[in-house]
Amino acid sequence: MQGPTLQPMLSYEDVGAAADWLAQAFGFAEVRRFEDGGVVTHCVMSLDEGIFHLGNPGPEYVGPRRHAESCERARRWRETPFVVDGVLAYVDDLDAHFARARAAGATILSEPEEGGAGMQYRVEDVEGHRWMFAARS
Repeated sequence: MQGPTLQPMLSYEDVGAAADWLAQAFGFAEVRRFEDGGVVTHCVMSLDEGIFHLGNPGPEYVGPRRHAESCERARRWRETPFVVDGVLAYVDDLDAHFARARAAGATILSEPEEGGAGMQYRVEDVEGHRWMFAARS
């Protein structure tokens, strides 16, 4: 599969559920889904020309939200509203995107505001990964 030179890879406990939620909440499109024995092991997702991958590295993996439940350090770094090991994505209509994410139950870390990427907001997904969405200028 050809695509952008840089393609982030994010780990999820439940790849299939995460892909479905990311499509609903953030408007990502699923490009390809890989299964093994009926379990989704990998998904390729896109937003316009951007591509990223979801995968599960194994049964011992826990996402950021669950990790913070058992690790004091992880709990503390999650107290900041900033993106920690996350992804920045540009969208055409930031206000509509924000409303969509909120309606899907995303954890809102900041309302739309002016920042380094322009008008932006920060959000956490279903497993606790952090995203920054900014208005395409």
